[in-house]
Amino acid sequence: MKKHAMTALLASLLAGAAFSVSAQDLRVAVDPTYEPFVYKNAQGELVGFNVDFANAVCEEIKRKCVFVEQVWDAMIPGLQSRRYDVIISDMSITDERKRVIDFSNRYYKTPSTIVVKNSQEYTNHDSLKGLTLGVLKGSTQERYAEGELASKGVKIVPYEAQDQVYLDINAGRLDGTVADKVEVTGGFLSKPDGKDYKAVGPDLLDSKYFGEGMGIALRKGQDELKGQLNDAIKALRDNGKYATIGKKYFDFDPYGHD
Repeated sequence: MKKHAMTALLASLLAGAAFSVSAQDLRVAVDPTYEPFVYKNAQGELVGFNVDFANAVCEEIKRKCVFVEQVWDAMIPGLQSRRYDVIISDMSITDERKRVIDFSNRYYKTPSTIVVKNSQEYTNHDSLKGLTLGVLKGSTQERYAEGELASKGVKIVPYEAQDQVYLDINAGRLDGTVADKVEVTGGFLSKPDGKDYKAVGPDLLDSKYFGEGMGIALRKGQDELKGQLNDAIKALRDNGKYATIGKKYFDFDPYGHD
């Protein structure tokens, strides 16, 4: 009797735990190497625009965010294997990605840019011939660089994390990068290590590469969750919480324009 009772109790506890996770926790994947969107502070805590935004979304849908750190190029495989429920980590809504995963409506839209040494003259992409630029592996910036710069004689080197790109720029192994303009400004150009570098050329927003802006990524078939996320994004825009979060990190509205 005791054995059966203990088995029943254990089964009950496991069932309750499973229900608690599914009902209350939203597992959110982030790549913590993308300041000011997601990064770690001096105490090793996850902070940034995406973290605050995700927590605000979870508050709206009455769930708790549980953050899961993930390297960028494994983001989609991790989502598909159910390691987490959503990705809130600067993932552009592109046709290519929509073939394998789903997205919420956009929650921000910023341009990308090319960064090179101050001494590098820039007139057009042809003037970058012979340079070696680092990019985040699996990113829209990598797609752009391979599509528009490689044919101009630029060598493109992919990296697992954007902060590794900056380390190799400072070590002299790279001449620059293609990155999100806000991220590269906050994470590199505005810091002492970036004093000898500059952004060149026009803002990069070509939808062929960069899609419709950044969305919350989720698995296909999660229509109820998708609806909740879209309602939450709209609510945060309407009630002013989105603006409050944005002003903490930016001097402009990161939601962008259509």
